[in-house]
Amino acid sequence: MTRWIMHLAALSLAVATVQSPALGADRPVVVELFTSEGCSSCPPADRLLLELRARPELLVLAFHVDYWDRLGWRDPFSLAAATARQRAYAARLGLHSVYTPQMVVDGRVDVVGSDRRAVAAALAASAREQPAPVPLALHDGPDGLAVAVGAGAGAGPGDRVLVGFDREHTTRVGRGENSGLSLDEGNIVRSLVPLGAWTGEARRFVVARPAGEDFALLLQAPDGRYLAAARLTPPGA
Repeated sequence: MTRWIMHLAALSLAVATVQSPALGADRPVVVELFTSEGCSSCPPADRLLLELRARPELLVLAFHVDYWDRLGWRDPFSLAAATARQRAYAARLGLHSVYTPQMVVDGRVDVVGSDRRAVAAALAASAREQPAPVPLALHDGPDGLAVAVGAGAGAGPGDRVLVGFDREHTTRVGRGENSGLSLDEGNIVRSLVPLGAWTGEARRFVVARPAGEDFALLLQAPDGRYLAAARLTPPGA
């Protein structure tokens, strides 16, 4: 028990991010794709996301919305929480409606998810504009996932969200706009667990593992800016 407490204390001082000499980022750039298996425009964006996830300076997540489910094909990975998250972005970004495929880069810029040139420009801009990150760590412990958030009063308040996601699935679509296609999709979000507000104080706690093979911890300001992000891949993955 003493060893576990010491290890968790050390985590509170660590920044669990991936260093990227190419982008100069102190935390991963968070890329969120809002997509659906029922949308014929989405497969190119899904393929682009599979390419982007190979870049260590990025944390990419695919949110499958549920408003396409009534149009011929029910996406097995659709989540009402994904739709709610996309609608919240629409309000923040001043958009009149939601659409697929939409890619939101670092919570501040939205582009069509299949537009490679626009995605590349948004990624480059986000890499240049990143503020100093808040120390953040996510660790797989004996009783669940250990979360450590460092102090950072100057960064402003934020919300902590734990995301569970699967690495990859192939789906044979039987109906709708993509009927007959086999879709390869990656980093599919299976759960979103709010962990409450953060106001700059250092905190350590343990939470149950949500649905999903891998996990990410997000710390996001009310205006959408990412203050920190960390990814945990379970041992043996």
